[in-house]
Amino acid sequence: TGHELDLIVLRKGSADEIGSGLEQKVAREVSTLSGIAKDGEGRPMCSVEFVTILTKPRRNNGGTVNLIVRGLEDVGRELRPDFRIVEGRDLEPGKFEAITSRSMAARFENLAIGEKLEVNRQFFEVVGYFEAAGSAAESEVWTDLRDLGLARKSPAAVSSVCLRAESAGQRDELQRLLQDDKRFQMKAISEKQYFEDQMNQSNAIQYIGYIIAGFLIFGAMFAAANTMFAAVASRAREIGTLRALGFSRSAILSSFLFEAILLCLLGGLLGCLATLPFNGLSTGTINQFSEITFSFRFGPRVLAQGVMLAVSMGLLGGILPAMRAVRLNIVTALRER
Repeated sequence: TGHELDLIVLRKGSADEIGSGLEQKVAREVSTLSGIAKDGEGRPMCSVEFVTILTKPRRNNGGTVNLIVRGLEDVGRELRPDFRIVEGRDLEPGKFEAITSRSMAARFENLAIGEKLEVNRQFFEVVGYFEAAGSAAESEVWTDLRDLGLARKSPAAVSSVCLRAESAGQRDELQRLLQDDKRFQMKAISEKQYFEDQMNQSNAIQYIGYIIAGFLIFGAMFAAANTMFAAVASRAREIGTLRALGFSRSAILSSFLFEAILLCLLGGLLGCLATLPFNGLSTGTINQFSEITFSFRFGPRVLAQGVMLAVSMGLLGGILPAMRAVRLNIVTALRER
């Protein structure tokens, strides 16, 4: 998540949008600064936004969890990657309407199209689903900035300003100006850095994944070694015959290593094929403040890494059995049954 030219402007000292609060007058002055990119209609690509958290129930008696609701302006949609409405329609300002992603609608009550989300006794009707290239935006509910402010009894509330610079140089200049100029003295952080900092709070999932993967790799290597040790034991006479016929130790070593690598390669390919039905599967987890949704993506790079890892496991798991095979005494091996 994050465009290299995008900045998120927060109150100085804030770590995230939830804990940030800006004066609306000052926030709107940001859009007048030079160096901000323009959209197709000549408007500055600068969106004043208000983010709040609600505690809402999940479907199927899944308990309650925090839900992010974002109030934003029309131009804010252009600051999200590949934003598009995929079902229903976009919301209309002033009508207390909302849009969200399909994954959020599937996980939370009252977020399906036609249902109504309650915010401080004000009901927002969900009128559409959107996609934003699997970015963090798909873990949120969107509504109009003014409508959300009215519902929260804080019509002037502003959490952040999201903007896109014309170039990397202009981005750095805007960042310096917003942080140092006495008119603003805000915290301006690149969007990529912002989401990296947020994800660092949810690294437990990644660490658990690494631990599980480590155990699986060790188990797979042990299984490969066990299979090849059994193959060496059952083919001792064949190995002795090959050695008696003049085959070198290196040839026998190579043949057993090739067999181990081939078996693991086939297993890796089958494993990659087995993951394809899960490609694009959406689920969610809880970060510091709210639930975030994400999708499993298995592109060519990930599949290639999986196959290479399988080959590596075959190599490491097969080296000891192969070395045992070449060390067999010819006479002893020929006497094996």
